[in-house]
Amino acid sequence: MSRTGLMVATSSAYSSNLGGGGSRTPFHPRRTDRAERDSVHAPLGPLSNKLLAALSRSDFALLQPHLTTVGIERGTTLCEVGDEVDDVHFPLSGLISLVFVMRDGKAVETATVGREGVFGAMSGLGIHRSQVRAIARFPMLSSRIDATRLRKAAASSRSIVDLCLRFNEVLLAQARISAACNALHKTEARLCRWLLQTRDQVESDTLQLTQTLLSEMLGVRRTSVTEVARKIQASGAISYSRGVIKILDLEALKSNSCECYETLQKQTNS
Repeated sequence: MSRTGLMVATSSAYSSNLGGGGSRTPFHPRRTDRAERDSVHAPLGPLSNKLLAALSRSDFALLQPHLTTVGIERGTTLCEVGDEVDDVHFPLSGLISLVFVMRDGKAVETATVGREGVFGAMSGLGIHRSQVRAIARFPMLSSRIDATRLRKAAASSRSIVDLCLRFNEVLLAQARISAACNALHKTEARLCRWLLQTRDQVESDTLQLTQTLLSEMLGVRRTSVTEVARKIQASGAISYSRGVIKILDLEALKSNSCECYETLQKQTNS
């Protein structure tokens, strides 16, 4: 399986895993306040991932020695359908797209994973093969752990098991909402919903998104993407040129979106 574009940013687990060179404040076991820990390691440490940050210190300590920060280029395939999940990724930035692939090669996105989540966590419970293609849709950083290491940690911690199960439920909820949205809502509303969701996950109003990518994400033809993007642009909500979408009016984009954006927010934050 090709995974071009994945670069190890660090090889140590924590004290030097923040990238960018220079000295960093080391991890101090005596600290107990989670917000204080996040401020020490923001923006590129493992605790930038919200799931990892939600773990207790003792549970995090089971994972910490085995976490490695890696840089991943846009377009990198992390896992193909049917592949054994060797690596589990906790995104620190960027976005992983989970794509269902049909027999004829056509594909549609079913869910996305940003720094609020994890890809491959169910391998910690013994589910070894991926049912989707996982692709880095934006340049990203990830805290990576070997699936076998996650399984060992899960065997010692109910909280880590719950983490795996809880986010799997979030992904299932995304898939259910996406299926209903694709069937019932107009392409314009769905594109607005997708842009809002992506903006929240990558934390940027500027998104590099080609017509081909948007076509796959929405399950529509490229010509339909062009027509709809122009319509949204005419409303003043976005600008769209040469594969770059800039969100200009957030409230206008929300008003053009379907109800699924708010539903997804509630599912993710519950």
